[in-house]
Amino acid sequence: MSGSRLVSTGHYQPAKVLTNDDLAGMVDTSDEWIRQRVGIRTRHVAGPGESVADLAGHAAAKALAGSGLDPADIDLVLIATCTQTERAPNIASRVAARLGVPAAALMDVGVSCSGFTHALAVADHTIRAGAATNALVVGADKMTAVTDWTDRTTCVLTGDGAGAAVVSAAPKAEIGPVVWGSAPELGTAVRIEGTPTRFSQDGQTVYRWATTRLPEIARRACERGGVRPEDLAAVVLHQANLRIIEPIAKKLGAVNAVIARDVVESGNTSAASVPLALSKLLEQGVVRRGEPMLLFGFGGNLSYAGMVVRCPSSE
Repeated sequence: MSGSRLVSTGHYQPAKVLTNDDLAGMVDTSDEWIRQRVGIRTRHVAGPGESVADLAGHAAAKALAGSGLDPADIDLVLIATCTQTERAPNIASRVAARLGVPAAALMDVGVSCSGFTHALAVADHTIRAGAATNALVVGADKMTAVTDWTDRTTCVLTGDGAGAAVVSAAPKAEIGPVVWGSAPELGTAVRIEGTPTRFSQDGQTVYRWATTRLPEIARRACERGGVRPEDLAAVVLHQANLRIIEPIAKKLGAVNAVIARDVVESGNTSAASVPLALSKLLEQGVVRRGEPMLLFGFGGNLSYAGMVVRCPSSE
């Protein structure tokens, strides 16, 4: 085999929806203030009994069902998350057990907001090396569990959810070479730490880094994938903040692409954001089979990973 391809996707969000007006009753904020600064209108919130493994399991089951594969066909499970409370068994093991995947390699990938695209690259590399044939790759986070609901600068951002993809060996590579890296000297700009564990960030540092350094890196991912930005059918960036997504997309020059803006409805779901937005986009049928899409995760650790992926069949 010379590469891998995206076979199917799936996503899941908790039933509870928290609006900006709801938040205005909790902290000193307003719907207008939130929309002007981050572009978010609503976010989904998991219940206290709903774990990261639950979110991941629902999305993974949907992706697996859409792939036409049996659980026994999966030989690699990768779960990208930064909010798991369980250490052993890991989330990948819990999801595999839930789906009846009998003997796969099981790994959690902890790269925060760019976790899914890192995991997707690992799956691609593993398949190219001949160490796996079919991989289940999931991004899942319960960001509201680490949110300080008294801090209006961060509580307006976060949401919960999961997105998943099945990736399989293919005679022709449909997942392009990854461009990945980090700025560890700025890594403390995004933190999930402390007792109790809480999410905090230096928003201005993140904004400057993302809008000034990432467009060129995204262009490099297109080059490595053999696609000009103007030929992209879709761009799925980490759904951090609409005021970050739009400048990156504009500077990239993807003038003919559908730009994912799921952050408006879902908030920032960290490792879940790229696969969640991707799954919704594909479900809507706005990208045709074989068309190139840029998937680009970035954020915590001030890390990034991006690649060009061909749209799978909707059949």
